[in-house]
Amino acid sequence: MSSNKKRILILGAGVMQGPAIRSAQAMGLEAVVLDGDPCAPFAEQADRFEVIDLKDIHKIEEFARKLHAEGGIHGVMTAGTDFSASVAFVAGRLGLPGIPYETALDASDKERMRGRFTEAGLPSPAFTVFTAARNDRQLPFPFPAVVKPVDNMGARGCRRVDTEAELGEAIIDALRFSRSNRAIAEEFMEGPEFSVDAVVYRGEVTICGLADRHIFFPPYFIEMGHTMPTIYSAKDQAAIIDVFIRGIKALGIENGAAKGDIKLTSRGPMIGEIAARLSGGYMSGWTYPYASGVNPVEGALSVALGQKPEKLAPQRNWTSAERAFISIPGLVKSVEGLEDTGNIPHVKDLFLRTGPGQRIFFPENNVSKAGNIITAAPDRETAVQAAENAAKSILIRLEAPDEATEAFLAASSEFPPSAYSLNSTQMEQLSQMAPLRPLRLCEKTLENTPIKIIPFPAFMESDLVDYAGRSPQETLEAVQKLTGVELAEAKTGPQEPALGREFWASLIRGGYQGAVYYIDKLNMPKKNKT
Repeated sequence: MSSNKKRILILGAGVMQGPAIRSAQAMGLEAVVLDGDPCAPFAEQADRFEVIDLKDIHKIEEFARKLHAEGGIHGVMTAGTDFSASVAFVAGRLGLPGIPYETALDASDKERMRGRFTEAGLPSPAFTVFTAARNDRQLPFPFPAVVKPVDNMGARGCRRVDTEAELGEAIIDALRFSRSNRAIAEEFMEGPEFSVDAVVYRGEVTICGLADRHIFFPPYFIEMGHTMPTIYSAKDQAAIIDVFIRGIKALGIENGAAKGDIKLTSRGPMIGEIAARLSGGYMSGWTYPYASGVNPVEGALSVALGQKPEKLAPQRNWTSAERAFISIPGLVKSVEGLEDTGNIPHVKDLFLRTGPGQRIFFPENNVSKAGNIITAAPDRETAVQAAENAAKSILIRLEAPDEATEAFLAASSEFPPSAYSLNSTQMEQLSQMAPLRPLRLCEKTLENTPIKIIPFPAFMESDLVDYAGRSPQETLEAVQKLTGVELAEAKTGPQEPALGREFWASLIRGGYQGAVYYIDKLNMPKKNKT
C-alpha cells in the first residue's frame, strides 16, 4: 500500500456491496473486502479479498489487526448486509470511527430495537418474543400479527398470521431463520410502506432517499420493486422522515448510516425497522444515485473514515424505478428476452439471479426472486413504464416434466397464488369448456398452421393481469415467442383438434410459464411424461 493511500475494510463482496467497493476505489482508497463465500460476485474487484465468515467477529478483528500491522487500517463499513454489528465490534476494538457495539446490536436485533423504541415513546407496534422453549402461541394484542426472526433480513421467515394455528406454524418457520433461535411477533401495521436511507455524522442526519415500496403476495411480504422518489405529499414525507430521525436518535446512531422501513398507518407513521447501515434492495447503490445524482455510499465511506461527508445535496429530480421478475416453481430450461430488455430506453441495469439448470421457487422472501430491473428517467411515468415493460420482456422457460411444476399447476392454494384470479363467471365458463381434443404439436402440425384454442372470451376480454402485469393477450404472445406455436382462438368442430380446458387452466394458474410447460409436455413422447 502506498503511504498516502488510506485503507478501508468492507464486509461483504455480494452485489449489494459492489457500489461500496467501486466507490471506495474511486475515492482513492484501498478496498480490502471480506466475505464467507469465496465465489462472492465482487470478490475479484477488491484490491484484496479474504474469505472470513462475517459472523465471526473475532476472526475479523484478528485480520483487521494484521492489516493495521501491515500498514494501517483507517475504517470499516458495510452496506446492504446484516453485519453492522460486526463492523461496530471491529471498529470499536481498533479505535476506528463508528457506532458502539451495543448500539449496533440494538439496530440489528429486533427485540432490542423494539425495546429502544418503546423506551423512547416512538410509534412502533406492540410485540412479543418466542423461542423454541417459549412457544405458547399467546399474543398480548389482537390478530393480525407479523412473525419474523429477530436477527435476519430480506423478509426471510417473515409472514402475516391471522389465527393461532397460523401463529404456531409461522413461529417454527421464523425460528429456522434465526441465528439466536428467537422469533418476534408484532402487531400488524396497515398502510403503505417506505424505505428511507440516511448518512449520519456527529448526530447530524442527512436523508438520502425516500422511496415507495411495492409489497405483494400475502401472507408473505415480497417487495416487487420500489420507486424513487415517493409520490406521497410533502406533509406525509415530513412526518415519515421525522419519525425515522427520532428512531435513529433513539438507537444512538451518531456516526454511520441508517436504513428505515416506515409504514404510514391510520395512526400516522410507524417504525417497521431501522438498521445501522445503508439499504440493500438496490436503493442506496442504484436508484437514489440515478434519481438524485448523489452517491450516498461515498458519504457512508467518508463517515467510516471519520470524515464529514460532502456532496450529499441532490443534483437533479429524476425518477428511478426498480422492479422484480419472478417464476413459478421448477427447473429453469432457458431465460429469453435479455437482449430485448437491454434495448428498452431508460433501462440502466438488469440483475439476473437464475439460469439454465437452476431450480427456482415462487418467492417467500426478498432473496428468492428471479431478477431485477432498474430504470431512470426525468419523469415518473416513463421510468415506471420502462421498468414494467422490461420485467415483462424476460421469459423463463421451465423443463418438462418436473414434479415441482406439476404440483404447483395442480394446486389451487392462496399461496403461491395463481397468475390470474378468475371471477365466478369466468370459472363457470372454464369448467364447461371441452378438454383437449387429440392433438400432437409435431413439426408438420406447426408448419404454417396456427394451433386452434377453444375460445375463452370471459377471460380474454377481461382486464386481468398476471404477476408482471401481462394481459391475457400478452401472455399468449409470450407463449408463442417461447414455443414457436401460433395460437388462435377459433370455433371448432367436435372432432377437430384444439387446445381446451387443460391448456387454459395451466395458463390461468401459471401464466405464460404454465401454458408453455403444458405445450412442452404435450409434445413429449409418452414415456417421458409424468
